[in-house]
Amino acid sequence: MPSTKAVDLAVHPLTAWQGPLGLPDFARISDGDFAGVFDAALKAHEAEIEAISGNAETPTIENTLGALELAGEALDRVSSIFWCRAGAHTNEAIQALEREISPKMSRHFSAISMNERLFTRIDDLYQRRESLKLDAETLRVLEKTWKSFVRSGAKLDADGKKRLATINEELSSLGTNFGQNVLADERDWALFLDEADLAGLPDFLKSAMAEAAEMRGQKGRYAITLSRSIYEPFTTFSERRDLRETAYRAFTMRGQNGGATDNTQVVRDMLRLRAEKAKLLGYASFAALKLDDTMAKTPKAVHALLDPVWEKALEKAASDQTQLQRLAAEAGSNEKFAAWDWRFYQEKLRAEKFAFDEAELKPYLQL
Repeated sequence: MPSTKAVDLAVHPLTAWQGPLGLPDFARISDGDFAGVFDAALKAHEAEIEAISGNAETPTIENTLGALELAGEALDRVSSIFWCRAGAHTNEAIQALEREISPKMSRHFSAISMNERLFTRIDDLYQRRESLKLDAETLRVLEKTWKSFVRSGAKLDADGKKRLATINEELSSLGTNFGQNVLADERDWALFLDEADLAGLPDFLKSAMAEAAEMRGQKGRYAITLSRSIYEPFTTFSERRDLRETAYRAFTMRGQNGGATDNTQVVRDMLRLRAEKAKLLGYASFAALKLDDTMAKTPKAVHALLDPVWEKALEKAASDQTQLQRLAAEAGSNEKFAAWDWRFYQEKLRAEKFAFDEAELKPYLQL
């Protein structure tokens, strides 16, 4: 249970960073700290937003736009550490909190973007932007802030705002579920091997696989896992085509194996809600919504840029595959060339063309 003791954001190591170079002191942070600090930081941010939106003075850059930009520092700090932990060093406690925090954060920021008093102040500055004689940077921040509020539902009616907030909360939870499902499949899958199965593997990979096996209670054996640090070099160096295929299929099927961690319905729900969100905000598609505030602006412009690149990439891939198939045939393989052969023969092609051996380079880049 998280502590009910009041959190002092001014001194807590999650928000008052006192490590080297002004970074967090991770040695003073535990998983049990996050829930209480998040609650305190959310309340602090709410109070800052209330002070800005409830200001009776005429909106200015300093008392509205600048204040909004500077608000929420404690929330930014605890969030940055938490999502770093969730992405790089997670556990069951962090994942449970992630499922709780994601919709809570969505509700928090929906309430800000749909705050009528706050948007009225932002809109006042935006409508007067030409007369304010702003520098280019400040003008850009004002324009982007105004646009962000509009794209987040500030101009919707009450029912529209309520529905958009619900959609955002559901999408946030679905996004968390999607990532955790993939991570669960990656974490839970392992294929244990013996010394006779390691043909072609360099020492650095054998060492990593031995450590992975020992961590899973199989000391003296070797484990293929779906972490990229093992999966990618294994499919690059292993001479066992059958094992490369097994690893490849497991890697590409993460989140698609049925059961509790299957993402099929999650993806369907995300697509449905994204389409509804775009329509609610007046866009033809979710792609149009996402691109509206970018340099490309429209899906059509993105395709105009990427399609010619894609065609060239296909030509290059086809050319590479011809070379890789040649190497496979020269090695005596009679099997049809498949996806799990790609990395293996690509490494051999690099060695043939450039005398490059990743295994020899690896010891120089240990960190």
